[in-house]
Parts: sequence; structure tokens; C-alpha cells
Amino acid sequence: MRSQGAGGQNVNKVSSAIHLRFDIKNSLLPEYIIQKLLNSGDSRITLDGVLILKSQQFRTQEKNREAALERLKQIIILASQTLTQRRPTRPTRNSQIKRLDTKTKQARTKALRKNNSLTDY
Repeated sequence: MRSQGAGGQNVNKVSSAIHLRFDIKNSLLPEYIIQKLLNSGDSRITLDGVLILKSQQFRTQEKNREAALERLKQIIILASQTLTQRRPTRPTRNSQIKRLDTKTKQARTKALRKNNSLTDY
């Protein structure tokens, strides 16, 4: 297909853009990756489960094909990564005591300021 962008008059006569179509449902990927891709909500995935990538970054069709395949590879790698579950942590006893001590000191300082300002007048 014809590409937009750089290339001058050459753009009007050379078809260098690439539309890569990858059928996720009929691929040989593991089932969990297929489900993750289909449930990702990516606007490039059609209702039939086909991922469509357009590449027109380069002036040659071969480089655009390589770029599209590289992007497909990155999308699949991201889908295959599993995030580790975050375990909620609690503040240590020492940090709780320090926080309460600083609050008490700050309150005492402000209380002293308040009392001094009343006696000045």
C-alpha cells in the first residue's frame, strides 16, 4: 500500500507501507498469551482476533516489513510477561515510634509558639 510522509515524488508511485495482519486466535502461541492479547483492549485488534499493524516509517518496503515484525515481536513479549503479585507491607515498629515522636515534637513546638505570641501583646 502507498505510504505517507517523506519520499518526495517517489511516494506517489511506490507502495512501501506495510499492513501486517496477525491472526491471534489461529496462531501457535500458548493459550494464556492468546487470552491476554485478546483481553488487552488494544484498538489494533479486531473483533475477529486479528492484530493489524501499519508500518510506514521507512522509505523501503523491506525495512517497513522488518519494523512491523519487530513491533509484533515486542507486543507478544509484553503479553508473555507476568507481573509479580505485590505483597502489602506494614511499617516497622521503630518507624511508627519515630513518626509519633516527630509529631509530638512538632505539636509541642507549635504550642510553645502559640503561648509566646499571646504574652507578647
